[in-house]
Amino acid sequence: MNFLKLLVFDCDGVLFDSKLANINFYNYILKKVGRSPLTPEEIEFVHMHSVDECLQYILRNHPEKLELAKKFQKETSYQLFFKYVTLEEGLIDFLNWAKKYFYLAICTNRTTSTYPLLEHFNLKNYFDFVMTASLVPKNNPLALLTILEHLKVRREATLYIGDSKVDKDLCEKCKVKLVSFKNPHLLADFYIKNYKELKKLIERNFQFHPLKRSKSY
Repeated sequence: MNFLKLLVFDCDGVLFDSKLANINFYNYILKKVGRSPLTPEEIEFVHMHSVDECLQYILRNHPEKLELAKKFQKETSYQLFFKYVTLEEGLIDFLNWAKKYFYLAICTNRTTSTYPLLEHFNLKNYFDFVMTASLVPKNNPLALLTILEHLKVRREATLYIGDSKVDKDLCEKCKVKLVSFKNPHLLADFYIKNYKELKKLIERNFQFHPLKRSKSY
């Protein structure tokens, strides 16, 4: 059995069900710039990528509207859309258990909305490190490798919990095992449907012991 010391979580679709919030957020911006609402393909894209990538993609056929869209995006607080976000079922119970044994980190393509969202749901103190796309986007391996270096954990002692191809590509580049959350079609090392299954998966497949955190974390 491999020893496990670090769990890294994607944010949207893993910690939160934020799809409806993302749809409303980007449709709000599109309405401001005079473009029709998101298509089904665009909905999937904005759920996985950083805000800059999303705006470029959804306005790929209207490049003249991009700068105006960026202006509205910066002026619009994502907190207006928190009412559409819900926590994944069982998350709090899992974090309360996992915090005793593992470093916990987030690697997300969210930018400035990450910390307000964590504070809104009282989750900030659970995590030892939060990597956002404001620091390093997830298409860059440094997003995950920086977490490993900061917490001084080997990749072999790490699990990444994600739900998208972006997560899969990041884990492949960094040689970190991927747990696919609610996505049976994603190429991954493990598959789970909820946090009860994640706890069972860890208990069955890994060795671990109570974690003594450094004061710096």
